[in-house]
Amino acid sequence: MTGRIGETGAVTTTSTKAPKLDPALAAAVDVARAALAAEVADTDFGDHLGAVADADRVVTHSFASTQAGYVGWRWTVTVVRAPRQKTVTVNEVALVPGADALVAPTWLPWKDRLSKDDLGPGQLHPRPVDDTRLVPGYLAGDEALDEAAARQQREVAREIGLGRELVLSVHGRDLAADRWYSGDGGPEAAIAKSAPARCGSCGFLVRIGGPLAQVFGACANASSPSDGLVVALEHGCGAHSSVVDEASREVATSAEHAFDTLTWDTFIESDLEPITR
Repeated sequence: MTGRIGETGAVTTTSTKAPKLDPALAAAVDVARAALAAEVADTDFGDHLGAVADADRVVTHSFASTQAGYVGWRWTVTVVRAPRQKTVTVNEVALVPGADALVAPTWLPWKDRLSKDDLGPGQLHPRPVDDTRLVPGYLAGDEALDEAAARQQREVAREIGLGRELVLSVHGRDLAADRWYSGDGGPEAAIAKSAPARCGSCGFLVRIGGPLAQVFGACANASSPSDGLVVALEHGCGAHSSVVDEASREVATSAEHAFDTLTWDTFIESDLEPITR
């Protein structure tokens, strides 16, 4: 039982008790079965599973589903009757999943199912209208301005016509940093744990600007699996600039050939010049 105060101040109550099962509708099993047989084949449904009250003078009968591919589902037939009337009327027939039914996964919109690996030429991945990763360009991403300062920057940006309409917000930057740091370019990657040194000390690291420069850079080593990618300064791989080929350390010499005086020389008779006196 719940209550609310009306406009006159009087308290009105509303009953929250479950509706009673109407005896006439509960007994209308044959009516429900006949309505179901008129919609589906006799081989697609089985025994009557019971009846429940949906509301006053509204009852739903359930029948087992024997239809191929719908194990665990059940057919439902909802019957009703008008107040002070005994005539039973069929409201609807439906096939619904039971507790153990095999159902399809929860539907996800295309934009939520699409990943970066799915994008190809001509395909678009729209962002949400209220994307919290972006803020208007006049906020410069890192600033939370009061309305007066924001209005002033907005007017200047509109007058000059410079800058981007949207820039990365602090929230969007933090999301990207967390994703990069915990990904393949972060310090916990398997290749980084066995690296001889870190990217922060590598000569192939290209520094980037902005707040992210404190943690990340870009790899410019063609021999590295991270070439052209953003890497954490604590990341690393086997292509660090400190790894030098030992063979390249050897200095080539131009010494003359040495004569072997310990073994016999072998000559082919045809190679010998005749001795003339």
